[in-house]
Amino acid sequence: MASADLREELNCSVCLNIYMDPVMLSCGHNFCRACIGNVLDSQEGAGVYTCPDCRAEFQERPVLQSNLKLRNIADNFVSKQPEKEDSGIFCTYCVHTPVPAAKTCLHCEASLCDVHLSVHSKSATHVLTDPISSLENRKCSVHKEPLKYYCSQDATCVCVTCMILGDHRGHQVCTLNEASGKEKEKMRNVLEKLNLKLEETKIKLQNLQERKSEVQDKAAGVTERVSAFFRDIRKQLKSIEKRIQSEISQQEEQISLRVSDVIQRLEIKKEDLTRKVGHIEELCDMTDPLTVLQGWQADSADFNDHEDDGETDGDNDTSSAVGDLDEVLVSLNLQRELNDVIDDAMIKNGLHVPEFSDLLLDVNTAANDVSVSEDLKTISRSDVKLNRPQRSERFLNYQAFSKRTFLSGRHYWELETSDTALIAIGVSYPSTEKEGRNSLIGNNNKSWCLYMSDTGYAVLHDSKPYPLLPAPSCHRFGIYLDYEAGRLSFYELCDPVRHLYTFTAAFTEPLHAGFVVNDKGWIRIRPLYLYTENHRSLLSESHKSFSINSSIIYWGI
Repeated sequence: MASADLREELNCSVCLNIYMDPVMLSCGHNFCRACIGNVLDSQEGAGVYTCPDCRAEFQERPVLQSNLKLRNIADNFVSKQPEKEDSGIFCTYCVHTPVPAAKTCLHCEASLCDVHLSVHSKSATHVLTDPISSLENRKCSVHKEPLKYYCSQDATCVCVTCMILGDHRGHQVCTLNEASGKEKEKMRNVLEKLNLKLEETKIKLQNLQERKSEVQDKAAGVTERVSAFFRDIRKQLKSIEKRIQSEISQQEEQISLRVSDVIQRLEIKKEDLTRKVGHIEELCDMTDPLTVLQGWQADSADFNDHEDDGETDGDNDTSSAVGDLDEVLVSLNLQRELNDVIDDAMIKNGLHVPEFSDLLLDVNTAANDVSVSEDLKTISRSDVKLNRPQRSERFLNYQAFSKRTFLSGRHYWELETSDTALIAIGVSYPSTEKEGRNSLIGNNNKSWCLYMSDTGYAVLHDSKPYPLLPAPSCHRFGIYLDYEAGRLSFYELCDPVRHLYTFTAAFTEPLHAGFVVNDKGWIRIRPLYLYTENHRSLLSESHKSFSINSSIIYWGI
């Protein structure tokens, strides 16, 4: 109440708004400088000037004196009032200075500031609303009358004339308040559902944000372990380099000693042969036959011994006898050293190395329309029906399982495939159906696979596909299974190795590797010796998980 009273005292009597740069006349009354200036301008030529409040007369135009204290009071009062959003709509009755409107009266079709609102009629017919710039949309476009009713049949607001004489005559109508109440009830129901969805979305968003933080933390941890791994490698490589170089030096020294020994013996042999050659040449140059014969008879036994010695020991005087630097030995030791260092560093720094599984195909599960190679490594489509014995575990069409099952642990194997249509690789429970459209891996809830066809690549579980974009660019794949963690990951073994997809599931039965071929397709299990150290790098990739939510597809049987 005190604030309202103070507001009244600070209102200019001309514009009815709070003083702006207040000035005082000699009679003691205050006005906005602009307001009193406009009043005095309108009194020019009348011969006298008057005060708008007390009608005091001035023969000359009054001198306007600034009221600094009143201005400070007005400015302080305005600064402490809550700010109102400026709607850009001004009071209809404030003609001298634009004053923002506080409300709009629908009955009067006028906007009012706080001052004019305080003296406005409080009658129920005078409906007040937030400031409205135009009232045209609140009138009937045909009869230009206020819209007071709602036609439920046409779902539109109407005026009285529309309801009685116009197009809506005889329709079911109600007041705007009644219609608004019904619609608000509907809105509340919708709002309740939207709020539930909003809460669900917030929870999902929070979970994803937490997941993002977890991935960031995990990535930071893996990065640090990889950095520590390479620090260890660099440290040990120096030691390996010294050991390998020392081994090369030892080989060089041993070969050099053997070569020196052979050289020494060959030098002695060369001197002896030189002496003998010289002696024989002297005999050959002599003209006295007796001297030649006596000299040759005396030395011939020595020459014959030399010839026999040359035949038996000659090979020991060749370069092959002393051997050569064994580069293979150097390479083998280097490879062993490097492998030991890498394995030790990976284990030390928590970089997981899974067991490589060298799989074999189980002929007892192979369908009669697929061939299995003698080494049990390759499955292909057979042009003729094979008459294998009937077994409960044998499939009716297109596929086979591995002999080995996985009950626990981490496992990794590699496959090569043809580029023809309808091939699938993955894992499956042994209890899956053996015939019908649901028997093929991916077409039931007991198997997970990477599916390849002419139309593209997808991962498939329970007949729900998730397309892979972009599709794999080569036909060599790695499959990684972590049974306890419930992860099955597919990798494309090109350059560089690329993660394709990771399934997450709670495995409850033993798992077989599964293979499906159709048309001219084939799948080959890569042997253990082809598994090289460079493949291990793929295991440090972050595993991704997706929920599969697509239309159902089936294999063509």
